[in-house]
Amino acid sequence: MVEDKLLIFRFKQGHSEALRRIYDKYKVGLLKLAFVLIGDVNMAEDIVHDMFVKFAQSADRIKLTGSLKSYLITSVINQIRNYLRDKNRHGENHLEGIELPSSSQRSPHQWAVLSEQLTLLSQALQQLPYEQREVVCFRMEMDMTFRQIATLQRASVNTVKGRYRYAMARLRSLLNSEVEK
Repeated sequence: MVEDKLLIFRFKQGHSEALRRIYDKYKVGLLKLAFVLIGDVNMAEDIVHDMFVKFAQSADRIKLTGSLKSYLITSVINQIRNYLRDKNRHGENHLEGIELPSSSQRSPHQWAVLSEQLTLLSQALQQLPYEQREVVCFRMEMDMTFRQIATLQRASVNTVKGRYRYAMARLRSLLNSEVEK
């Protein structure tokens, strides 16, 4: 947290190296978050990069009261919500085919199994209501507490816990039905 405050201070002073450090520190987690929530690698990258461009352009207006990580997560979530709202407004289906990144460190057999598992999990996540998908992603990918999630979602802690519980039950049901086929 102290490092983040120093980075923000240096960023506001015009040091481009501070922006690069912020980007390097948080880009992977934010990309995972965006991918899990929308299921499209290319769009997730676009959303995260657009968010960082807006962040870079707003150096003089940033008034950070909480953590930098929470600020960036909130910014990405807002970008995703805007994207989904615009897409739904134009009648497009946001459950398009899922493109997964490749890995050269695994054997072809291992990658095939992992790819199939990730595809099933991503498809199951896409079937959850958006608020539940957010809670699962925040909890599992971003390692956030229910209280932090409640603050981001502007909901009570009990509501967030309920969303998480319903999401996990639904995921178990969806994934178990896939295994039985």
